[in-house]
Amino acid sequence: MIRISQEALQSLARKYIWWKSPDEAVATPERVIAQVMDIGDYSDVQALAKLVGDEVLREVLTNAQAGQFNERSWAYWHYRLGLASVGHVPALPVRRFV
Repeated sequence: MIRISQEALQSLARKYIWWKSPDEAVATPERVIAQVMDIGDYSDVQALAKLVGDEVLREVLTNAQAGQFNERSWAYWHYRLGLASVGHVPALPVRRFV
């Protein structure tokens, strides 16, 4: 379970999940965290990392859904969190239609 203060999460949700109300967005904290990891500015990313810690960031990244990360952010976070070595970043998640 992801633990982050509701106030901090709502503040990030207002900025990064603009298509939902903050209350709706915080119902899925991992989505808010992923969005900040993907498109957050430097100060918000640093604040998020301090708030939740690397283990939570790893959990969000390893359980990411297709479309949550762009290629650049995907590679950055794998390197930053020690989940990949140079040149060995896993492929982005893809949608599968059955």
